[in-house]
Amino acid sequence: MPAQVRPERAACGQVSRPPLETWQHGGVTAATHSSSFPAEADSADAVLQGLDPEQREVATTLRGPVCVLAGAGTGKTRAITHRIAYGVRSGQLMPASVLAVTFTNRAAGEMRGRLRTLGAGGVQARTFHSAALRQLQYFWPKAVGGDVPRLLERKIQFVAEAGSRCRVRLDRGELRDVTGEIEWAKVTQTVPADYPAAVLKAGREAPRDTAEIAQIYGTYEQLKRDRNMIDFEDVLLLTVGILQDRHDIAEQIRTQYQHFVVDEYQDVSPLQQRLLDLWLGDRDSLCVVGDASQTIYSFTGATPDHLLNFRTKYPQATLVKLIRDYRSTPQVVHLANGLLNQAKGRAAEHRLELISQREVGPDPVYAEYPDEPAEAEGVAGRVRDLIAAGVPAGEIAVLYRINAQSEVYEQALADAGVPYQLRGAERFFERAEVQKAILALRGAARSGGNDPLLDDVVELGSQVRAVLSSTGWTAEPPAGSGAVRDQWESVAALVRLAEDFARSRPGAGLSELTVELDERKAAQHAPTVQGVTLASLHAAKGLEWDAVFLVGLTDGMMPITYAKTDEQVEEERRLLYVGVTRARLHLTLSWALSRAPGGRASRRPSRFLNGLRPGSAVPGSRNGAAAERAPRKRGPRGPVLCRVCGKTLTEAGELKLMRCEDCPSDMDEGLYERLREWRAIQSKQQGLPGYCVFTDKTLMAIAEAAPSEAGELSMISGVGGRKLERYGVDVLAICAGQEPGAGDPDDA
Repeated sequence: MPAQVRPERAACGQVSRPPLETWQHGGVTAATHSSSFPAEADSADAVLQGLDPEQREVATTLRGPVCVLAGAGTGKTRAITHRIAYGVRSGQLMPASVLAVTFTNRAAGEMRGRLRTLGAGGVQARTFHSAALRQLQYFWPKAVGGDVPRLLERKIQFVAEAGSRCRVRLDRGELRDVTGEIEWAKVTQTVPADYPAAVLKAGREAPRDTAEIAQIYGTYEQLKRDRNMIDFEDVLLLTVGILQDRHDIAEQIRTQYQHFVVDEYQDVSPLQQRLLDLWLGDRDSLCVVGDASQTIYSFTGATPDHLLNFRTKYPQATLVKLIRDYRSTPQVVHLANGLLNQAKGRAAEHRLELISQREVGPDPVYAEYPDEPAEAEGVAGRVRDLIAAGVPAGEIAVLYRINAQSEVYEQALADAGVPYQLRGAERFFERAEVQKAILALRGAARSGGNDPLLDDVVELGSQVRAVLSSTGWTAEPPAGSGAVRDQWESVAALVRLAEDFARSRPGAGLSELTVELDERKAAQHAPTVQGVTLASLHAAKGLEWDAVFLVGLTDGMMPITYAKTDEQVEEERRLLYVGVTRARLHLTLSWALSRAPGGRASRRPSRFLNGLRPGSAVPGSRNGAAAERAPRKRGPRGPVLCRVCGKTLTEAGELKLMRCEDCPSDMDEGLYERLREWRAIQSKQQGLPGYCVFTDKTLMAIAEAAPSEAGELSMISGVGGRKLERYGVDVLAICAGQEPGAGDPDDA
């Protein structure tokens, strides 16, 4: 640092670095949150424009082994795609000689799109499985003979049959767990007979008796052989076997692919590493990119050891660290760094201290709630406020540890009239409305200038809107949320994609657009749908949003209760780190002290937040120990009991009714019908689906309780403060036998 420059304290206690500020404001293109179709580079030098010094070093180091340690939001995909493109555009790499490997079809599709834009469209970008399957199908007749066995895409049915043959009853959850164990065994190259010993050696907690699982595993393998089928793990195993046994085939592949790039290298399994070694042979033209602090898939057999041992294996390797975070504000980055500063273990020893390149933003918000429904309602209210302030719904995410947590947030967002989408649910290109829209676009592309819909319509975006209008789609969204709004948002995402495509490809028409859509469908590279994303932390890996809500952050959920060993707990910390680093600007972390209203407030905020959230002490300090011993303020004690039979209630619908679903109801049917009629009027006047006013369960609960004053009404689940203020007078009037708006029941 020059002598005349004094370091100043930046936001959140970070030391500002003048060279980084120079790069931040000196023409470096944002590494993330960019257009789906960036401007096309017209030369090799143009490929390097906008890269920071470390990214440029990655891009220009084309020979020998290269290891890139890339923190979250530092532009790793940008660095490696520009590396490949620079090599191709400068004539140092032949496109057909490069194989870029990543872990999801979406990531591979995005990489192919970027490479096409950069003038390196001939480069293969695939997942390990798709690259291996392609090679297996091509070489099978030569190496084995006959037809390639059929691919088993969903193995859970075969596992169920195997369990039945072994006379082992497996419920749905156990089926999923045993299937996961079989997958783990295969990627770690463990045969059925060795499974029990391998589990013991790995310190792994099996979901059932290991001998039982080994028996089911062996029977599952026999079923596949009997029916001439293979699963995804077999694709890797068989390809490895062919390359090991047939040196002529291995050399043929090595002649074609001479340069390899592997993204998310911290997630490779031993089997994938074995395949990569066979692809390479005795060469070292390999570039790997990863971050040990984002290793969150060890339960699938992934290990960061290959990344951490890379320089041991290749002592001459070039090491580049990407630490300039272009995604998140200094406040978010400070919290992310703080999480890792408390980490332990080998991965923690290689953690990267990120430096935000963005302007100062709002501090992360920490929120404590008495119970889970209150937490969900609070999050939904905050989401609604952000949308009202101009944050698009598609730029907001609610992330949780397990999928079972989604239901209460689905309900709360629906009650608040906020559209949402479940990540990991139905695939975008499999939605009926999307298929219908693409079919219409393909038909219009075939007819060319003979389609009267396109008379006098020149611009591609306008052509797309004109075609889709013939299917019933309108430019204005329907009121409210629900299925109709979800369908509209899906088609609207296609329209936005077409407009983005047109800006990046002047002169492109419907034919070129349909080709792009076909490629995206094959890669499952869906456009952004304008709805709040609900997703597990694992499913959120690789994604980012303007605003992120991390919910349910209690000990027992984060870290999850079955994380027993130190390494398992550390992986949970890394999972939370991944969640934090998904946020660009707004970050909220919340937890509930009990599961249900009226429950015992026995939960504690996640231990990972100690020393980070206001009022908490650093772990291991004397104040921290005292805080752990300090008694917590208790809320109302006891579970929520059915008011009819006295049974403890756990289901959301039962908690609303305050009784078991099958217990006799004392609901006033006439009152319920009057409430439904009133709701229909409100729904029509406000342009909202009925459930956004009150759900049927809430109306039933009101009709059963027949509250006479605001306090009684507010105790009913589903009647939050906002709805009490908005609808309370009307509802209490109806309960009192009056016309809504005829008087103020609170005066009675």
